[in-house]
Amino acid sequence: MVYDCIIVGGGAAGLYCARTAGWRGRRVLVLEHNRDVGAKILISGGGRCNFTNINTSPDSFISANPGFCRSALARHPPSEFISLVKRYDIAFYEKTLGQLFCEGAGAAHKVVRLLLDNAPQVQVLTGCRVNAVSRTDGFRVETDHGVFTAKALVIATGGLSIPKIGASDFAYRIARQFGVPVTGTRPGLVPLTFAEQELQWMRGLSGVSIEASVAAVSSSFREAVLFTHRGLSGPAILQASSYWEAGAPIIIDWLADFVADFFVVRKRERPRLQIKSALAEIMPARLAGTLSASFPGGALADFKDQVLRAAGEKLKAWPVSPVGTEGYAKAEVTVGGVDVNALSQQTMAVRSVPNLYFIGEALDVTGWLGGYNFQWAWASAHAAAEAI
Repeated sequence: MVYDCIIVGGGAAGLYCARTAGWRGRRVLVLEHNRDVGAKILISGGGRCNFTNINTSPDSFISANPGFCRSALARHPPSEFISLVKRYDIAFYEKTLGQLFCEGAGAAHKVVRLLLDNAPQVQVLTGCRVNAVSRTDGFRVETDHGVFTAKALVIATGGLSIPKIGASDFAYRIARQFGVPVTGTRPGLVPLTFAEQELQWMRGLSGVSIEASVAAVSSSFREAVLFTHRGLSGPAILQASSYWEAGAPIIIDWLADFVADFFVVRKRERPRLQIKSALAEIMPARLAGTLSASFPGGALADFKDQVLRAAGEKLKAWPVSPVGTEGYAKAEVTVGGVDVNALSQQTMAVRSVPNLYFIGEALDVTGWLGGYNFQWAWASAHAAAEAI
């Protein structure tokens, strides 16, 4: 069979591109090296798939070219995929901060079926490994299942995150083969690790969670911080990790709901209260005990206001110094990737190589935690499918 398009990668972006192009009458072949398609969809949200975020905007993405994602997101906003989910009667709900999840355990399978259902002229071949790609009049893709040709080629194989489900550098190798630059990559949305000195107090708090504000470089996120035996995790830490630069500290505000005069106010209300007791009223007792150890004991009334204010300021700007991350094995996304400056914002096509497209996580476009990366998968896939 002669195909109009071959899509390498049967994840969110690849399947949505195939479905959209198929409905436009294009003959599409999807090649997936895993036994099943949609691996990341199936593990997302504990099987419930956080399929988009209603607050999506270009400001929710990291890229060397921040404006690149604007066109695709504007032309295919969250409302488009939400409408599709509704048409398939998939129940969903908003969790927090605009995050939309499918209703019920295992509901992610419904999203995969949606992408595969009624996709005319789309053939999906799983367990198929690509060995070589070349280009003459069109593209020739050599696989362990045979050789396939098509006028257009879409690379939708993602980045390096979560290698246990098949992540690889395939997209970057193909990009370089065709002269497309690749930016530096690093794990994103990933737990942070620390040296033994800081781990000593963090380990004692393993399992403790608190809502706090976490800042890295110029970005700040207010969500949960979770202590683990290896360091810090939780949504706020994962968000900050995508911006964190090696060697730099991250700054935690343990008093996100309060001003620096927190202890001064408490002193006026209850002068015999101690710092530890005041903190234990607004945070887990174990964390209150650990943080208060940095300050002298005694009743609040024993201290001048400026001393208490300094204690509040310290708690609102508490530096910790990561030494690394838990790597791609634990990272939800890859920051960096195929250089978007080589691509068309409207179509995701490589300007210098006609009919070659890159979509999804393979690109240097990385979203925040909470459905943003799936929304980029849908929007970039739709842009390419409309152009094929």
